[in-house]
Amino acid sequence: MTNNIYEYKDDQDWYVGSYSIFGGIRTLTDDELEFPLFDLSKIFRDEERGFPLSVTVLRYSSDYRLLSFIVDILNQEANRNLEVIQRQGALLLVENGKLLHVELPKEGVDVEAFFETSRVRETLLIATRNEGKTKEFRAIFDKLGYDVENLNDYPDLPEVAETGMTFEENARLKAETISKLTGKMVLADDSGLKVDVLGGLPGVWSARFAGVGASDEENNAKLLHELAMVFELKDRSAQFHTTLVVASPGKESLVVEADWPGYINFEPKGENGFGYDPLFLVGETGKSSAELTLEEKNSQSHRALAVKKLLEVFPSWQSKPSL
Repeated sequence: MTNNIYEYKDDQDWYVGSYSIFGGIRTLTDDELEFPLFDLSKIFRDEERGFPLSVTVLRYSSDYRLLSFIVDILNQEANRNLEVIQRQGALLLVENGKLLHVELPKEGVDVEAFFETSRVRETLLIATRNEGKTKEFRAIFDKLGYDVENLNDYPDLPEVAETGMTFEENARLKAETISKLTGKMVLADDSGLKVDVLGGLPGVWSARFAGVGASDEENNAKLLHELAMVFELKDRSAQFHTTLVVASPGKESLVVEADWPGYINFEPKGENGFGYDPLFLVGETGKSSAELTLEEKNSQSHRALAVKKLLEVFPSWQSKPSL
């Protein structure tokens, strides 16, 4: 028995928990807590200690986040190997290849879609050939029970021209076109750097700021040239922006977006990341995005923030019937 205190906190959810005798879940909010405590207590009940978790819910919006919080504590304290997998809006509790519990949404799930494959882990196709971007998404979605592919796994697919004038238009073009061609669930992002003093440029042209086919180094050099006469760091404010679109055949696409604020440095720093990461100073930290580890970046980046928003609405979107 340990005295470790665990906490999860974001804008929608806030939980505090411990591994202790005669535990349970209580709420300090007025939110209706619809959580499968009875089923979990039967699975993890100890004859001497009862349900060995004490969890206090201060904010609540997501069954997925609460179940993941409980699973994290059990994995650390009870040496379990539990995993929470989202599938067609349902939550699956799995351990070592065995299904322990299924939590269904109120509206149920589409039977054919739920059982259309023998694979427990669903596949999410990321609409990019950029392995750096794919690596970030894979690290995020692997924990959610998804196998991640990218367009390099489908070399015969045509390139989708990003002819949109906004991030959402471009992300929709990629996600919806590739989903129709493959029949798969596809996530596309259009991400870019918006520099305030440049009126939001390079924006949707971030990948080709120095010209079509420009390298990261060439784009960075172009940006530094454009900011050559901006001498104060406070005047070089910028945001990394991401719009995510998830498309699936016969469904209305899901759209979320997020910004990551910071500043443009006067010279590159760091060896990690890609794109404008070496120039982008994160908030007020003075550290560039390219100086962060992948784990650090995935906890705070524009993509991480957008994925966080995505996961809050993804289960209900997945469970909606096709059009």
